[in-house]
Amino acid sequence: MTNSAPIRVLIAKPGLDGHDRGAKVVARALRDAGMEVIYTGIRQTPEMIAEAALQEDVDVVGLSILSGAHAELFPRVVDALKERGVDPDNVLFFAGGIIPDEDIPALKELGFREIFRPGASTQDIIAYVRQWAAERASGGEATGKP
Repeated sequence: MTNSAPIRVLIAKPGLDGHDRGAKVVARALRDAGMEVIYTGIRQTPEMIAEAALQEDVDVVGLSILSGAHAELFPRVVDALKERGVDPDNVLFFAGGIIPDEDIPALKELGFREIFRPGASTQDIIAYVRQWAAERASGGEATGKP
């Protein structure tokens, strides 16, 4: 057991998407794995998400969306985060939900390091976040990949 601070994770649901079961499952799994998790709830604006990330001083921002509005909302969230100094070079951004294959490269260009689709294992998400945090702590390039 180490005395290092737990990984702080913000899980958010941008836009009008009211389906939050998957986000809650991921939030609980990360919490049960020993991470500090802040769940913002549904129907959050990009500005609300960015402000919460800044105020909570998180290491990880996870966005969940099922509405199909990721191409519109995710860039706005990233812009709001960057305006507040929350940068994908220092904070892990990941996304989950119904995101078509053809949209994934654009999201990765925005700074999302991983996209978890329906059916993704919570254990895989936990392992990915832990690996990224370990790489960041060791001073290496944090990719989250084993």
